[in-house]
Amino acid sequence: MLIIDSLLVGGIRFVLDKIAAAVESELNDEGKLRDELLAAQMRVELGEMTQDAFDQLEAEIIARIRGIRERQGGGQPAVIASGDMKITGIEATFEGDEH
Repeated sequence: MLIIDSLLVGGIRFVLDKIAAAVESELNDEGKLRDELLAAQMRVELGEMTQDAFDQLEAEIIARIRGIRERQGGGQPAVIASGDMKITGIEATFEGDEH
């Protein structure tokens, strides 16, 4: 019984470690946050989102990026200058009548 119990506990620990690693990876992914910010900028340009709503979302995303950089930097505060984040491109397509 002891061997089965230790195998069961070991298997559960392995699964929980994998889940924790996936969550940690998701929380520390700056790329997804940048994509979210780019998508929000596109919604503003298309008129689907107000500038005020975008400003609030942008502040939240930048705060999350700062948190990620602080965790990765060993607790030292991260400084994000306004030049660190920029939108590098927007893709738009038009399908319809020319008139």
